[in-house]
Amino acid sequence: MPQVPEPKPGAQPQPLYCPNCAREVADPLTCGDCSAVICRVCGTPLESPDELGFG
Repeated sequence: MPQVPEPKPGAQPQPLYCPNCAREVADPLTCGDCSAVICRVCGTPLESPDELGFG
């Protein structure tokens, strides 16, 4: 499962992308059991754009 790095103080949070919904997610959910960051719409684990296989 993708792990979201801890944000640095004063840094912009990195956008997250839902591969199932094919959109950027600005308001993700965090699972209380496993701490996975998931899409609020479909429940798919989110990925950072640099982990995507584009290009």
